[in-house]
This record gives sequence, C-alpha cells and structure tokens, in this order.
Amino acid sequence: MVAVQEPQDYLDVLESQRGGFSFENCKRNAYLAAQANIKPPTAMKSGTTICGVQLKDAVVLAADTRATEGPMVADKNCEKLHYIAKNVFCAGAGTAADLEHTTQLMESQMELLKMATGTQPRVCTVVRRLSQMLFKYQGYIGCALVLGGVDCTGPHLYQIYPHGSTDKLPFTTMGSGSLAAMAILESEYNENMSIEEGKKLVAKAIRAGIFNDLGSGGNVDVCVITKESGGTILRNYEKPNERKFKAQYKGFPIGTTPVLKQDIMNLVTVEDDVVMRD
Repeated sequence: MVAVQEPQDYLDVLESQRGGFSFENCKRNAYLAAQANIKPPTAMKSGTTICGVQLKDAVVLAADTRATEGPMVADKNCEKLHYIAKNVFCAGAGTAADLEHTTQLMESQMELLKMATGTQPRVCTVVRRLSQMLFKYQGYIGCALVLGGVDCTGPHLYQIYPHGSTDKLPFTTMGSGSLAAMAILESEYNENMSIEEGKKLVAKAIRAGIFNDLGSGGNVDVCVITKESGGTILRNYEKPNERKFKAQYKGFPIGTTPVLKQDIMNLVTVEDDVVMRD
C-alpha cells in the first residue's frame, strides 16, 4: 500500500498543485502490454508528394496520384486535390479516409457559412477551423494539407500539419517526396510568375517527387485557383509514367478447360434481349 505523503509546508502544497504531465501510468501500461502480449499500435508510413505556389493573383496546387497500402500500391490514379469551397481547394497527404472525411466536413461547414453570411468564405476561416479540429484530436487524424485559395484580400497559401499547427508561405511541399519537390521550388520559384509558369513549376516539383520517392508515383494533378473563375482541377495534367507497350492478350480456345457438368443450365432461363442498366 502506498503511503500518502502529507505536505510539510506551502512549497509542498504548491508542488502538488503545479500540474503537468504524470508518468505514473507508463510503467503500468508497459507491464499490461507485455503480460497480454499486445503490440501497441504504430503509425503506418504513407507516401505522397503535394505542393503549392502563391502567385500575384492566383494559387496553384499540385499532387501525385499514387495511393499506398503499406509496401503495396493500392491505386495508381487516385485524386488528392480536394474541393472545400469555390475559391478554396487543398492537396492532402496522410491517411486517405481521414483526408476524405475531413475535407467533406469542411466543405459542408463552408457551404453553411456561405448560406448564413451571403458571402464567399475567406481562406483564413477554413484554416482556423481545420487547425482547431486537428488540434482537438492531437494528431490522430492523419491530415497533412497544403491549402490554397483566393478571397477578397488576395491569394493565400497555407501548410497545415496533423497536430493543427499552420504556416503561411509563398510556396510549400508536404509528404514523403517533399524534399525532392522543395529542391525544385526553392531553386526556381519567382513571385512574379504567370499562371502557366506556375503550373509548369509545380508539375516539375511533383515529377521530382515521383521519380525520387518510392511512396509517390502515377500522374500529376494540378489545380489553379483564381478570383474570377474559382478553382479548376486539371486531372492528369502530366503522365510521366505512361505505359510504353501492352502485352498482347490472346483468348484461350474453346475446349482448353474441360466442362465437367452443366446441371445448372436446367435452372437458368436464357434471354437474348436482356438490357444491361447502370
């Protein structure tokens, strides 16, 4: 039985009320995990390259299209550019399900805000709400975002981490291929670039991530956001890994596989005029 220590003076009282993090349960948790033979959950490495640049009157975002599931490629052409509002889009890295639900939740909130106020939502509003929500979950929602938009105060580009911290930057990259992409942006970015030059720059940065990072691959998606026309997603803007040839498929001749029985055909009615509907 643990003896309760009585405070001797005001310093002991002050020490007991100081607060802070308690490590008392760490040894207990380690002991319980060892006794029950439970492996504690570990973070799964996810691969992505996303980036964005801020121009004079526009924001350009870009992303690769490879979705990974551990060491396997789950999807070669997934979409990592997400709609939030007409004037606000984001590129996402991390857990695909978390990104999908978080951006859809934010899209819903911004639509309700637009209906309540009668104006387009500002970019800082989206950033503030995302930051507060992600901080509340202490990083357990795997959302790393490059968010860009144009509002009444001009173009804005933000970087949002899974724990809720944010940065406002002229250009940024995130994901496992971010170092290769950042090398391109740091050497070639210019704030006076045109939209076409910005599109070419972000596409080149994503290509650097695709060719230098195993977690990134597929094609290059680009999103251009302007005040006049809002955001436009250019799906498969570049295809750096297009297949050069395809193996010729030859069907097996009838009789290759022997038919053992056809009893089921007695129970089936074959109709010639069946119409397949979506």
